[in-house]
Amino acid sequence: MYYLADTANIEEIKKLLHYFPLQGITTNPTILAAEGKKLSVILPELVKLVGDKMLHVQMISEKAERMLDEAKKYREICGDKCDFYAKIPITEEGFRAIPMLKKSGIKVTATAIFTHQQALVAARAGANFVAPYVNRLDNISSHGIEVVNHIVKSFTDFKLPTKVLAASFKTVDQVHRVTLTGCYSATISYEILERLRSHPMTDASVDAFLKDGKKLYDIPF
Repeated sequence: MYYLADTANIEEIKKLLHYFPLQGITTNPTILAAEGKKLSVILPELVKLVGDKMLHVQMISEKAERMLDEAKKYREICGDKCDFYAKIPITEEGFRAIPMLKKSGIKVTATAIFTHQQALVAARAGANFVAPYVNRLDNISSHGIEVVNHIVKSFTDFKLPTKVLAASFKTVDQVHRVTLTGCYSATISYEILERLRSHPMTDASVDAFLKDGKKLYDIPF
């Protein structure tokens, strides 16, 4: 599974890129609001950091034609410096916008997906990725992992090229269970990425190695 960081915090991204095998970054208006920065300021910073990896930027426009204009402008800012995807919420206008963006050569991530059928329709409309929200479904007594599993199965059964980018996680266990569905990728907060790569037993083992080997590793380097 590919891991993406669901954040617009520059320091978090720098730290993750220092050691974590990220495939890209995802953002949305809520994430930007948490940083308190204008998109005109933060987008060039993200482009510089992400390099040739994926950068998924959400559109804020409500009409399909304006979503297209917006996506074209963001892609222009990104240029060929990163792998740009326009995140399109799957409203009525969003479904209209997806084929329009694809016709213009812009890759699309359909976002704010809560059902299996929404994902299938977005895939048929031409989305490159669909982003089902796991934890938000769990919070309303639905079953986020089950929805992801159904989407993955249907994309495989129908031989659809669209990939699943699972989103909205609050626990490492949710990420673990999404991985077992065969999901292609997941976008995860900095906090959860830090938790899933670490374990207290790993730290204890390394401490023991250092203590036991301190006087035995005598080959200079």
